[in-house]
Amino acid sequence: MNAIKRIYEDYKILLRSVPSMVTSMFILSVVCMNLLASKELYRSDYFCLNCGLALSWISFLCMDCICKRFGPKAATKISVLAMAVNVGCVLVFKLLSMAPGRWAAYYSASDPSVGEMISGGIDSTFGGAWYVVVGSCTAMFLSTLVNSALNHFIGKKTDKGNYGGFATRSLISTSVAQWVDNFVFSAMVSHVFFGWNWTQVLICSTTSMVIELLLEALFSPMGYRISKKWEQEKVGQVYLDGLKTAA
Repeated sequence: MNAIKRIYEDYKILLRSVPSMVTSMFILSVVCMNLLASKELYRSDYFCLNCGLALSWISFLCMDCICKRFGPKAATKISVLAMAVNVGCVLVFKLLSMAPGRWAAYYSASDPSVGEMISGGIDSTFGGAWYVVVGSCTAMFLSTLVNSALNHFIGKKTDKGNYGGFATRSLISTSVAQWVDNFVFSAMVSHVFFGWNWTQVLICSTTSMVIELLLEALFSPMGYRISKKWEQEKVGQVYLDGLKTAA
């Protein structure tokens, strides 16, 4: 009980310290990217992209900003919170997809049978599948550990407070963690349930990582300015002082 109470109190201070907009963007990107991942952008025998790639870089950029200012444990805790909210949303989506009624798209269909198929397809999309949720949570948890630890380690060695240091720690940690995320999900879900071979798993993991990395590199100057402003304005100083006291 004491351990649970300490975790609860730590989360309260952390959530008061990390700016709410960043936490909200983090959680929203996780929920939306898992929902959009069910739609393909492109698919071939050895290459596949889904719409989740358009948002997945946001969670890693938020994680990098949090890690730079608050440390790797804080970034991991916020990521775990995002996963918990995502699981809660999935459960709500699942229950509502089982509820009677039709989606608005039903009424714009050419005939009732087509409308029923459309409603059924939307229910299936929002209802999801248990193995997708498990694979997604496992992949994100492992990639979070990799990203936070690697970002912190590289930052201690190379970050001198300028943009170059932020970009180095962010892009290297993100590239490795994104590949881990893509590989674990592809291995657990696409390989087992969708019949992907290992060549497809490896190629998709690598190509998706490159695209996500390019998107984060494009917006990394914004991430640097945010984390630098936090430092200048002493955002979350109460949490950081608590870490020093505990140490």
